[in-house]
Amino acid sequence: MKTYETVIILDDRKVQDEGKAFKEEFSSMISRAGGEIIKATPLGRKTFAREMKKRKTGFYWDFIFDLNEKEIKALPEKYRLDERVLRLQAFIYDRPEDPRAVKEEPALEEETVTETVKAE
Repeated sequence: MKTYETVIILDDRKVQDEGKAFKEEFSSMISRAGGEIIKATPLGRKTFAREMKKRKTGFYWDFIFDLNEKEIKALPEKYRLDERVLRLQAFIYDRPEDPRAVKEEPALEEETVTETVKAE
């Protein structure tokens, strides 16, 4: 199993309660597929830079979950025809847990250059 992050944009005209019912439905679908929801974050209503399917705003949700690779490939296909979903994008989640835990590369030491100047 791998950890994935999925951002879903919901049509604000077709969804009640800012998508909380959709969140429950999505979470149960992931559980039935053998996965586990780690985190579900509502990002709120946002205005699009360009219209999307004749809509100007939508509710954003960010899901982080563990799921089989075989099941993640079927995820976009399942929600492709769902009228509530404007966009769905899944990524492999590879963020470190603690940003300070990432080892920084050592800084290059400055070389001191000494010049010999001949006095003429």
